[in-house]
Amino acid sequence: MRSGRAFHPVAPGSRLVSVRSAERDELWTETVGVEPTVYGERWAYVGGRAYRSFEPARSKLSAALVRDWSGPIPEVDERWLYLGSASGTTTSHVADLVGLAGRVYAVERSLRPFGRLLALARRWPNLYPILADAREPRSYSGLVPLVQGLYVDIAQADQVNIVRANAALFLEGPGARLVVALKTASMGRDATAPQHVRRAEEELGPYFDLEPSVRLDPFHRGHYLIGGAAQPALFAEGDLPGPTPRRAHFPGRSRR
Repeated sequence: MRSGRAFHPVAPGSRLVSVRSAERDELWTETVGVEPTVYGERWAYVGGRAYRSFEPARSKLSAALVRDWSGPIPEVDERWLYLGSASGTTTSHVADLVGLAGRVYAVERSLRPFGRLLALARRWPNLYPILADAREPRSYSGLVPLVQGLYVDIAQADQVNIVRANAALFLEGPGARLVVALKTASMGRDATAPQHVRRAEEELGPYFDLEPSVRLDPFHRGHYLIGGAAQPALFAEGDLPGPTPRRAHFPGRSRR
């Protein structure tokens, strides 16, 4: 749709923008993709640029921003590794945020959503889908360069271990950023949701300078966003144990 509304970057140079609606400030991303919509989000065209509504009920990252998340978000020209991309709802917005000169390496292990992710990549030229299991980071280590950021959204009991293994292998060094969407219901019944979050923070705390976590209710019940900047200790423990590398599937584009 055409729009007469004013879109204001949330920070200088950012592709995350806000626009005033009747009820609240809405978040949108300046997109690098083309229609049709990814998940029914609204599109607007202003001054030769295209924007997509960043819906908090559909994206945990958007929900966290609405809940005053102060941690890292993807920035222009950066490379990010995204674990658990599914069919690409939030992944497409991350690709918007890094812009055409950035890259998003999107790992998904299930065939059906991966097929939708492949179709999405035809319209988002900076999105690189990889069919692989995030528990086996060495299986795609030849496909992903060092990155400035790691975004993780996987509903697994051992998600914190998966985060550490991938962060140590792919983050470019101290100061690189981490964002994790924790689904506490997948972490076991031996603790409450806040207790699971505290455990995750205790396990990640020696390796990351963590920002305050954000609870994502009412948009995503039982979910929290945690994250921060990598510390030298993450890279000081040598090679992490892992399985024998297996070939991951990577569509035919060159990496940067």
